[in-house]
Amino acid sequence: MAVDLSMPVLVVDDYQTMIRIIRNLLNQLGFKNIEEAKDGKQALEKLNAGKFGLVISDWNMEPMTGFELLQQVRASDKLKATPFIMVTAESKTENVIAAKKAGVNNYIVKPFNAETLKGKLKTVLGEF
Repeated sequence: MAVDLSMPVLVVDDYQTMIRIIRNLLNQLGFKNIEEAKDGKQALEKLNAGKFGLVISDWNMEPMTGFELLQQVRASDKLKATPFIMVTAESKTENVIAAKKAGVNNYIVKPFNAETLKGKLKTVLGEF
């Protein structure tokens, strides 16, 4: 089954420039319905209020980190099946392991390009 490129995607990052970069990459790949949140707390509110086909979240944010957001999403009956990709500047093995154990679908280390993002999206969502 093909990926629905009109599905809502939530991009979570406390750095507006990074949101813009990810938004542009997603647009290049054909995604049209992109929303944003500036931290895990705001993201959780949006997730609970709507239906998203994918979350792409930064790891390091305040007051709620991307990792804490992931844990909240996986603990929620309503949200637990939502595909979740974590973005981080650090490729620490223990972070990757912790995220995998918490149920992340994939992991991207900054900096990355459209090709890297597309590969991760294909792994999580399937062909598009």
